[in-house]
Amino acid sequence: MPRGSIAGLCAIFIALVTASFVKAQDVVDRIVARVENDIILLSDVQELQRYQELVNGKSESESAILDRLIDQWIVRSEAELSQFPKPKEAEIDREVLRVEKSFATPEEYQARKKQSGLSDAEVRKMVASQLYLGSYLDSRFRPSAQVEEKAIEDFYQNKVVPKAKERGQAPPTLEAAHDTIQEALVQSGINEQADRWLKESRDRLDIQKYLEEGTK
Repeated sequence: MPRGSIAGLCAIFIALVTASFVKAQDVVDRIVARVENDIILLSDVQELQRYQELVNGKSESESAILDRLIDQWIVRSEAELSQFPKPKEAEIDREVLRVEKSFATPEEYQARKKQSGLSDAEVRKMVASQLYLGSYLDSRFRPSAQVEEKAIEDFYQNKVVPKAKERGQAPPTLEAAHDTIQEALVQSGINEQADRWLKESRDRLDIQKYLEEGTK
C-alpha cells in the first residue's frame, strides 16, 4: 500500500478515535446549569457529592447539590467583587486537619477518602472553597446578627436544661454555657440572613437548570 494511503488511513483512525473520545466526554461531563454567563458542570455536582460523602458519610440528591453550587456561585461572585481575601495556606492546613480529626482514626479517614474517590488535592480544594465562602458570609452578616441576653437565657432554659435532664445529666451553669449559646444563636442569625439574601439573589439572576436527577 502506498505510504500516502497508510498516512491517510492513520489520520482517519485518529480522527475517529478522537471523535469517540470527545463524544464519551460529552456523556460523562456536561452542562447542568447556567448562571448568568457562567456554567456549572455535572462533574462539579459529582465532586461536591463525593466531598459530602467523605465528611458526612452520605450526600444530598444531585438537584439539591446543584442548588448549593448555584448558591456558591452567588457567594463567590460577591466575595470576588468585593475583593474578599482568599484563605491563607495555614488556614487551609488547619481546616484540612480538622476534617481529618473528625474521624475516629487516620485509617478511617484514609479509607473513607479512598471510597469517595477524592485525592488529597481535591479535598484541599474543596476545603479551601468552603472556608472562603463561609468566611465571606460570616464577615458580611455577623455584624447584624446581634443576640440579646434574654435570647441566650431563654435558649438555656428551654433547650439546654431540658436536654440535659433527658440524658440524666446535670445541666451546665448559664455562665459556663453562655458563650457557646451566644455563638450558636449568632450562627443561626447569619444563616437566616444568608438564606434571605441568596433567595433574593436567585430571583434576580438568569438561572437555567438542565440536570436530570439520577444522571451519571
